[in-house]
Amino acid sequence: MVKLLAQHGVRVTIITTPINARRFGSILDQAIKSDLPIRFLELPFPSVEFGLPEGCESIDTLPSLGLARDLFLAYNSLQQEVEQYIEKLNPRPSCLVSDTYILWAADTAKKFQIPRIIFDGMNCFTQMCNHVLYHSKVYESLGESDSFVLPGLPDRIELTRSQLPFVFNPGSKDMTDFNERVRISESEAYGVVINSFQELELEYADEYQKVKGDKVWCIGPLSLCHKDVSEKVQRGNKSSIDKNECLKWLDSQENGSVIYACLGSISRVEPAQLVELALALEASKKPFIWVVRAGHKTNAIEKWIDEEGFVERTKERALLIRGWAPQLLVLLHPAIGGFLTHCGWNSILEGVSAGVPLVTWPQFQEQFLNEKLVVQVLRIGVSVGAQKVVHLGEEEKSGVEVKSEDLRKAIEMVMEEGKEGEERRKRARELSKMANKAIEDGGSSHQNMKRLIEDIRNQASSGILS
Repeated sequence: MVKLLAQHGVRVTIITTPINARRFGSILDQAIKSDLPIRFLELPFPSVEFGLPEGCESIDTLPSLGLARDLFLAYNSLQQEVEQYIEKLNPRPSCLVSDTYILWAADTAKKFQIPRIIFDGMNCFTQMCNHVLYHSKVYESLGESDSFVLPGLPDRIELTRSQLPFVFNPGSKDMTDFNERVRISESEAYGVVINSFQELELEYADEYQKVKGDKVWCIGPLSLCHKDVSEKVQRGNKSSIDKNECLKWLDSQENGSVIYACLGSISRVEPAQLVELALALEASKKPFIWVVRAGHKTNAIEKWIDEEGFVERTKERALLIRGWAPQLLVLLHPAIGGFLTHCGWNSILEGVSAGVPLVTWPQFQEQFLNEKLVVQVLRIGVSVGAQKVVHLGEEEKSGVEVKSEDLRKAIEMVMEEGKEGEERRKRARELSKMANKAIEDGGSSHQNMKRLIEDIRNQASSGILS
């Protein structure tokens, strides 16, 4: 987002912390060297002061999700430093773009009389589902496994209460209060930027525009701003596999033959459940890349892999990646025929951009809503049949939710060569073309970025801004 804003001639300061800065610093260094008007404000992060291990500055670096509350408290402590920085700027910023969960940003924007635009990584479809859920309360009198239809949406979207994100099923009063503060903060924001493109979810983008008074800007897919191989590899954490090794293995496979399985950067799926995934990948008889990750229990799944001879049995057709995978590089390779995903929005959009059909295995948060978009509305995915949200930090309570046989069937359906599989692949390729066109000059996302910047400039010239 910073790169795209700067490419439109906007001066951008990105406020972050040291570990997070290193994640994307190398990519932005290239942009800065090319004279794009980008600068960093890197704030020391008070990890130890708030009971966090040194270097823990984001959710995926926490040894235990029980520390998430302390992480948010540490984020909140940065407000004063940010305001002292803004105080010294001349001219003052025209706009503040902030994560929806950084609640103090609303007070800071009010203090300096500048519009605040929020970003929370969800699409228009999910935003509209949440809007309908909040105002209709259609789920409130139902049991966990009772199904219901979301009223007033362009498509018939049916869910159970157990599939709802924690904002509607928080499990504690503390989270209920926090969720309400987030909702109020979102309602007071000037507008919302969305990492999506209008052609992907046109009816829902239009409806969300109405809800937000025309202050919604779809400016994605943001991952497509990475044009060369080095940027695709460097995006996010440092990859735990050499790009040449990864490409060499992919080059040795037939086009469309490989299933790529990755359950997200903060995945903490129980080892027993990961065993079911491993067995399904093996039983599919397809070449596969598996990103092995289980948080603090990674050693347990590694022990199973070693002791059960999994590597030996699959060595002719498997590539196992431990840690961070160069996902953009992998998905764009012609050998990839399917992507088994946890349905996080970044991953879905990267799969869409690459034209790859999806095997959907939602885990938590809004991921069951994302699955509905992929499987029912876009019709580019096959569900493994997961039935309920496994809240972050509560994985041990869940046990094995999805059996290897169900995972194998979904993989085979996505990879099948019959008419249904080919139609699914055709739709995925068409969406990929739309995604790439959206970010080009004159495309919908390119135009929306211009519209956003013009809107903020008009606010400044009208005297609303200081």
